[in-house]
Amino acid sequence: MAQQSGVEVEIVKRSDPTPGFVLQAKRWIVERTFGWLSRERRLARDYERTEESCEAFVYLGMIRLMLGRLA
Repeated sequence: MAQQSGVEVEIVKRSDPTPGFVLQAKRWIVERTFGWLSRERRLARDYERTEESCEAFVYLGMIRLMLGRLA
């Protein structure tokens, strides 16, 4: 599916064998962004039928977030 939509996915493996929590590089940025987008009602559930409409609502959600910060 990633090949069809043109999305590149990188799997980050742990470099050390020690158990426990280790902060992964840039993972918190992605999780924070998903947290911001989950505030949008249309993105909280999977209502969209096509990838294009889902992508459009992600753009709208981020535009709304940035406009709120500029105001």
